[in-house]
Amino acid sequence: MNTIPTHDVVMMVRKTCGSCARVEQQIRPICEKYGATLSTVDVDSDQEKVMEYGDRVPVILIDGDEFACWEVDNEDLVDALSRPQGVR
Repeated sequence: MNTIPTHDVVMMVRKTCGSCARVEQQIRPICEKYGATLSTVDVDSDQEKVMEYGDRVPVILIDGDEFACWEVDNEDLVDALSRPQGVR
């Protein structure tokens, strides 16, 4: 039985964003270790997302809630992915 909580991690990115690529490489192994799915969304593909996220990318959402913007602390990410869904 898998006792590790699973989470959906979404990165709001831009294709031309070097920081986005760096942060994705940083957090992908952590997400995999904790069984979280990691996907990316190009904010430039949707005008509403452009208006919401502007130049704040990368923005990390965990289970739909904003977790981090620009930089991610690995220990904070591990802590968040170790908790059951819905627990902050």
